[in-house]
Amino acid sequence: MGCTFSLNKMHAFLEGSFGDAIHTLRLMQQIERDPILQVKSNYYEMSREEHRKITAEKIARLAQFMEEDSPNFQVFQDRLNLIAMIDPQLGTRVGVHLGLFLSAIRGNGTQEQFDYWAFQRGAILMKDVYGCFSMTEIAHGSNVAELETLAEYDIEKKVFRITTPHIGATKWWIGGAAHSATHTVVFARLIVKKRDYGVKTFVVPLRDVNHNLYPGVSIGDIGEKMGRDGIDNGWIQFSNVKIPREYMLCKFCKVDEDGNVEEPPLEQLAYGALLGGRVTMVTDSFRTGERFITIALRYSVGRRQFTVKGKSFENQLINYPLHQRRLLPYLAWVYGMSVASYQIQRDHKAVLNGLEEGVRSGDIKVITNAIEQLKGLFADSASLKSTCTWLTADLIDEARQSCGGHGYSAYSGFGKGYADHVVQCTWEGDNNILAQNSGRITIQKVLQMLKNGKVGGTNYQFLYDAKREGAILERLEDYKDLKKLNLAIKSIILRISLNAIDKLNSNGKNWDLIANDKLSLSKLYAAEYILDKWISRIDEVEDENVAQQLKNLAVLFAISNIDKFGLEFLKFKVVLDHDILEKAQTEFLQIVRKDVIPLTDSFKLSDFFINSVLGGYNGDIYNEYLETVKSMDPYNNGKPPYATEFLAMLNRGGVEEREKFQKSPEVLANFVAVTMMTIKSL
Repeated sequence: MGCTFSLNKMHAFLEGSFGDAIHTLRLMQQIERDPILQVKSNYYEMSREEHRKITAEKIARLAQFMEEDSPNFQVFQDRLNLIAMIDPQLGTRVGVHLGLFLSAIRGNGTQEQFDYWAFQRGAILMKDVYGCFSMTEIAHGSNVAELETLAEYDIEKKVFRITTPHIGATKWWIGGAAHSATHTVVFARLIVKKRDYGVKTFVVPLRDVNHNLYPGVSIGDIGEKMGRDGIDNGWIQFSNVKIPREYMLCKFCKVDEDGNVEEPPLEQLAYGALLGGRVTMVTDSFRTGERFITIALRYSVGRRQFTVKGKSFENQLINYPLHQRRLLPYLAWVYGMSVASYQIQRDHKAVLNGLEEGVRSGDIKVITNAIEQLKGLFADSASLKSTCTWLTADLIDEARQSCGGHGYSAYSGFGKGYADHVVQCTWEGDNNILAQNSGRITIQKVLQMLKNGKVGGTNYQFLYDAKREGAILERLEDYKDLKKLNLAIKSIILRISLNAIDKLNSNGKNWDLIANDKLSLSKLYAAEYILDKWISRIDEVEDENVAQQLKNLAVLFAISNIDKFGLEFLKFKVVLDHDILEKAQTEFLQIVRKDVIPLTDSFKLSDFFINSVLGGYNGDIYNEYLETVKSMDPYNNGKPPYATEFLAMLNRGGVEEREKFQKSPEVLANFVAVTMMTIKSL
C-alpha cells in the first residue's frame, strides 16, 4: 500500500515548519558525516574508560562546531539536541556546561557577570572555562531551599569562604566534576554577619591552568552508574575555599564590601534559570521516543510470527490487535511530544526575555507579568517533564519487549537507550515531586475559581470550559470528535480536583494524603496541554491528507489517555460505557496501522541515528543482525581466553580418581592416630 500523505510535509509539522525541517536535516547530515562524532555498534560494548575517552574527543570536536555556529548559539543547541538522541552522554557533557553552568550565570548573574564569564573568559566557546553545576548534595536533591553548603562572607578579606560543613552537604552527582570542569556554579547558603539569607549561587574555581585542584577543593568520581558512562559525575567537598566577592551571582541579591545585603523583592525570579533543563527534556523525550518507536514498529512490520487461518504465510506482528495496542498509542504520544516540545521551547524563550526586560527596566507591571509567565512555565514544565520522561521510559521498555528475545540484544539499542534515558525521571527535579507540584497548582486554581469565580494565568483558562457534571462521551461518534475528547479531559481534571478538595476538607488539609490525585492531575494536565496545542496546530495545516493523519493520531492519543484513566472517567461519569471506548480505540488502532511505516519514516531518521540492527530502513533485519554480531565477535570463532578453564572442567577425572588419596590406608591410619592422641590429652 502506497503512502497516502507527504512525508516532507509531515516532517515539517514535526519540526515546526519547512524551514526548521530543512535546518534539522542539514544538521543531521553534518553529524552523520563527521568522522569523530560516529556512533556505531561498538558503542554498545565500550567500557567506562573507553566511553570517557571518546566522549572527550567528541567534546573537542563540538567545540569546533560551536565556533562555526557562533554567534547563533541556537544552531548549536539544535545540533546538541540531535546528538543527544544517539549519544546522550555527549549531549549531557556539553549540556551541563551550556545549559546549566552558563544558564545559571545568565539567570542569576548580572549582564556584566555573564559577559565576563561567557565572553571575556571564553566559556561560551568552551575556552579557558569549562563549567559544571553544583546544586545536588548527597543528603538533599529536590529540596533546594534546605541545601547545606555554606558561603560565609569575610568582611575583612572581602571574600566568600565556601565550606562543606559535614558529609551530608557533599555535592553529589555533579556532571563534569570528576575530571573535566575548571569552574562550577555552587548553590550555597549565604551567611553574612552570622545571619542565614538562604540559598544563593556562586562561581567557584575548581582547577588551575594545569588542571590541578585548588587548595581546599576535594573531588572524586562517584563510580559506575546505570548508563551514560561517558559522563564523569563526581562529588565535591569545599574546605574554606576563598572566592572574590564578585563571584557571587548578584542579579537578584547583592552583598557590598561592608557586608550589607540587598535582598531581592521578588526572589522567585531567581529560580527561572532552573527551568531550562526541564524544557530541554521534553525535546529529549520526543527525540528519544521517535528513535525507539521507529525501531519497534519497523521490526513489527518485518517480523512474521504464526500463520493466520486460511493463509499459507506467517502474519506480521503489527497485524495482531494486541501488538497494535502495545505500540501505536506510543507512536501517537511521540507525535504529541513534538507538539509539546515546539510550544514549550517558545514559551521558555518568551519567559526568559520577559524576566530580562523586567529586571532591566524595573517596571513593576513588566515584572508582575514576568512572574505570572514564570509561574505558568513552572507548572507546564513540571507536568510535561515528568509525564514525557516517564512515558518515554515506558515506551523504550515496551518497544524492547515487543521485539521479543532480539530486543534483549545490546545491538537493538534498547538496553543502553533505557539505561541512558531513565535518569531523566529523577534529575532536574524528581518526577514524583514535580508531578505533585503540578497537580497541587491545578487544585489551587480550582480553589481560586470556587472562591473568586476567576482563574489567574492563561494556562488554566480551560477550567472555564470544563463541565462539572454530566457525560461527555456517550456515543461512538463522540470519540471521533477531537473537541469533545478535549472537553472530556478538561472535565475530568476539574472533577478530580473538586473531589480532591473534598478530601482536603475532611482530612485536615493534609496534601500528602491526596498525592495520587496530584499525580493523576499532572499527567492529565500534560495530556490536555498537548491535545489543545495539537488541535490548534492541525487547524494551521493546509494539506488535507497530512491533517487527516494528524487528526487520527490525535484521536488515538486522546482515547489512549482516557483508557489509561478509565476508572476515573467512569467514576466521575465523563464516560458512561467502557465498551464504546474499547470499540473506538480498536477502530483508530486499525486506522493508524495502515500508515505505520510512513508515519515513522516522517521522522526522517537515517540508519545512523537509528543505530539498531532491528530498525534499519531497508527492513533487512536478519542479515544486518548476523553481520553485526560477526563483526563484533572478538575471537572469530576461535578459542576464547577462558577455554583452558572450561576444558579442564570437561576433562576432569571421575569421582573415584579424585578421592583416591583421601581414601588411602595411609590417610586413614594417620587420622586414627591423631584422633587417639587428642582423646588422651583430654
